[in-house]
Amino acid sequence: MGTRKKVHAYVRVKPTDDFAHEMIQYGDDNKTIDIHLKKDTRRGVVNNQQTDWSFKLDGVLHDASQDLVYETVAKDVVSQAFNGYNGTIMCYGQTGAGKTYTMTGATENYKHRGILPRALQQIFKMIEERPTHAITVRVSYLEIYNESLFDLLSTLPYVGPSVTPMTVVENTQGVFIKGLSVHLTSQEEDAFSLLFEGETNRIIASHAMNKNSSRSHCIFTIYMEAHSRTLSDEKYITSKINLVDLAGSERLGKSGSEGRVLKEATYINKSLSFLEQAIIALGDQKRDHIPFRQCKLTHALKDSLGGNCNMVLVTNIYGEAAQLEETLSSLRFASRMKLVTTEPVINEKYDAERMVKNLEKELALLKQELAIHDSLANRTLVNYDPMDEIQIAEINSQVRRYLEGTLDEIDIINLRQIQEVFNQFRVVLSQQEQEVESALRRKYTLIDKNDFAAISAVQKAGLVDVDGHLVGEPDGQGFGLGVAPFSTTPGKKSKSKKTFKEQFRPSTPPCKSVAFEDFKNERGSEINRIFKENKSILNERRKRASETTQRINAIKREIDMTKEALNFQKSLREKQGEYENKGLMIIDEEEFLLILKLKDLKKQYRTEYQDLRDLRAEIQYCQHLVDQCRHRLLTEFDIWYNESFFIPEDLQVALKPGGSIRPGMMPLSRIVSLGEDDQDKFSELQQTMLPEGPDSVSFYNAKVKTEQKHNYLKTMMGLQQANRK
Repeated sequence: MGTRKKVHAYVRVKPTDDFAHEMIQYGDDNKTIDIHLKKDTRRGVVNNQQTDWSFKLDGVLHDASQDLVYETVAKDVVSQAFNGYNGTIMCYGQTGAGKTYTMTGATENYKHRGILPRALQQIFKMIEERPTHAITVRVSYLEIYNESLFDLLSTLPYVGPSVTPMTVVENTQGVFIKGLSVHLTSQEEDAFSLLFEGETNRIIASHAMNKNSSRSHCIFTIYMEAHSRTLSDEKYITSKINLVDLAGSERLGKSGSEGRVLKEATYINKSLSFLEQAIIALGDQKRDHIPFRQCKLTHALKDSLGGNCNMVLVTNIYGEAAQLEETLSSLRFASRMKLVTTEPVINEKYDAERMVKNLEKELALLKQELAIHDSLANRTLVNYDPMDEIQIAEINSQVRRYLEGTLDEIDIINLRQIQEVFNQFRVVLSQQEQEVESALRRKYTLIDKNDFAAISAVQKAGLVDVDGHLVGEPDGQGFGLGVAPFSTTPGKKSKSKKTFKEQFRPSTPPCKSVAFEDFKNERGSEINRIFKENKSILNERRKRASETTQRINAIKREIDMTKEALNFQKSLREKQGEYENKGLMIIDEEEFLLILKLKDLKKQYRTEYQDLRDLRAEIQYCQHLVDQCRHRLLTEFDIWYNESFFIPEDLQVALKPGGSIRPGMMPLSRIVSLGEDDQDKFSELQQTMLPEGPDSVSFYNAKVKTEQKHNYLKTMMGLQQANRK
């Protein structure tokens, strides 16, 4: 069990020109914030109104840059995740106080990026610094809007919308969201693309307090799994980091929300109220029941709130006098959160495959110890391995001779041999029963005496008389009737299927699967041919690799058997006495031949293993080519499909080479045809010209790709609407 530790709570003050210096003051330790209110004189002489509050937190971030916020709040949490500890970073506060800016930052500007993109950068940088571990990273992006769960990455083409609604599920491993897609990311740019994809799908609205107010709670989760490359230990560690951007609490009188925005605000305030109730219950040591299931937010964060993780809260507040009531409420929440304790432990799991390999090594050592024990006990060589077909056949022969009386007894060697002797007794008995039944069937017609229906049928057929005597046997010959398929009936000629280009343009687009087959035969025929050729080569290399692996395993088994025989010869030589001639050890011919055989086998093993490594490299390269061809085939099909069935014919001229470019993007054909040298030059130019240096390349690349994709989708939707009109 891990040691219990307090939740870390920080407060970040939104910069403003109208800061209330007389009402909000910071302590010298930069961890205390004091609030002072003037007494309301309208309450009369007797006035017990509280006017002063002091809040002790882990840090006050006033006029702090995004770099300082990340270093203070999140860096240690991300580092601990590489040691197997879960982490949660949550931004809480009033609407418009800067929660989304703190968590995500301004995606248009690399310098102003928030905790989330910086965490992704730190993770991939630390992976590069740990070559001794194989670390995989996966991400998911969940949105909780009006007490409903949504996958912000469901718009990706290979995911698609979920048929069944997502639900929060608990099991022995913890809490997870059933139906939420989890995406493998192998590089920093891919992770940024997923982040920006999710950000574009978030629900926002405008009100008096914030022009771009988040109307939902969002949880971006990073899952990590680390296996050691150097140690043979079957244990590996897993961890996850929840980065939570809560929707802001609102006073409806100040925000002026109406209609849909008012409904959203009601759900937001309700879920935040339930969150506060859960925090109060967690801070009370006498409470047994924690109301996690009151809303989807607290249920999804059950592991994070007081569970197995390092928890950090960032409370965002205003520094203006007009927002002092909401500021006090947010600081009270932060104080309550500091009373909550968590119990982070290292998440260790066991690799079943590696565990089997370690057990096999241990088994081999135990066999060697048994061999030494047998040698010391002057026993003949005993084989403890599973019996092969030759040994099983020999035991079967011994059992048959024992039953026939030609063998007086069967020598007992080990437990495995005893078990096989009994098994062969069962086999011989079963075979004898089958032989007797076959002999009877050749001579007689066997019918169950209790099967009256069969007896009656045989009598009606005239095969036996009333007394049951045999009359005759059918020859068993005959013929069958069937129905010829429609395509083989004479006089019918199959009509050739017209392609889409030969037909008039349909009023409704055809099924994509049908159109795809037509596309592969027409415009995409060349790339489809290349795809099939690459796939054929890939399958052939895989087959050769499989055959090579089988040969390697066979050679390895023969090496092991030769080693055992050689060790046996050495033990015999040691027992009989060793002979030397001019300082050289004299060995017999059999041991010499075994040594030569072992040498040849090892040479074969090394040659085959090198061939296998080369084949694996070829397979990896062929797989890359197949993936490239598949991606290009599908991409060009999407363009062809949209141009053929959605874009009006009078606009298709603009899409041809030499025509005008689509609004919002460069034609994909131009991008595909960009030469490698030009791409390399562009990448170098981009790295040198970006103001923030090479570290920002992945950030901007992902941003540009996401914007191009959404501009393309927006353009296509507009063209589809124009086509309908």
